[in-house]
Amino acid sequence: MKRIKFTSILILTKRIMRNWLVVFLLVWGSMGCASRNLVFFSDISESDVYSVRYSEMVQPKIQKDDLLKITVSSASEESNLLFNAGIMDTGVEGRLTQAQRALNEGYLVDEQGEINFPVLGKIQIEGLTKTEAIAMMTDKVSEYVKDPIVNIRFINFKITVIGEVNRPSTLVVPTEKVSLLEALGLAGDMTMYGKRENVLIIRETDGERRATRVNLNSKEFLESPYYYLQQNDVVYVEPDRIKAVQASTNQRSLSLVGISTSLLLALIFNLRIYLERR
Repeated sequence: MKRIKFTSILILTKRIMRNWLVVFLLVWGSMGCASRNLVFFSDISESDVYSVRYSEMVQPKIQKDDLLKITVSSASEESNLLFNAGIMDTGVEGRLTQAQRALNEGYLVDEQGEINFPVLGKIQIEGLTKTEAIAMMTDKVSEYVKDPIVNIRFINFKITVIGEVNRPSTLVVPTEKVSLLEALGLAGDMTMYGKRENVLIIRETDGERRATRVNLNSKEFLESPYYYLQQNDVVYVEPDRIKAVQASTNQRSLSLVGISTSLLLALIFNLRIYLERR
């Protein structure tokens, strides 16, 4: 009787170890079936030199819902207050308050692509680059002020970075010049699952949304027109195959553990019945 119990327990132990070994091999094999490339520009060498002039880039164009900070400077203080605030008060403190308020709020490009600027009224500005808008505004203001200096900057220049990054978010950029690499840095860099060779950039141009994929493992990206991002660009970092496999593996592992546990209980139950009948 003791020999029968020992032999049965030995058989049961072997079966349990075999089943758990199968579970372990399936999980380990699934997790290791894909490789990761965590290196940017893996084909670049120390002798490669790239020179990109910002003036030669495709400058962002002004779009609807852009918020612009526009300032006018000249030798006339009264003209400065007039164009920068749009309201002339008798008190100096009141004038400064109005001017500061105008500068902080900025000028919103409406649905018609226009801004409402002091003295000049409605101005069509959509579709112009910042350089073109400055030139146009300077010509218009010159009709009222001698040698004005007009400055324009985006207040709400923003980009969105989502997907396999550590901090997906919409980023407000203080300047109109931000590279894709800088944007990824602001988003906490890619996770280990991000596909560096297939980053998607969604850009709206002239009312059309276009999607482009760039390869951050290739040095050719350094000369790409998508090296620098534009207003309202969306950057999506896709997960590599291993993450999808792991997600599937986690579910399959739970199922396998459940099956193995059920099998173990069934074996124990059958062994008990067998021993009682003996």
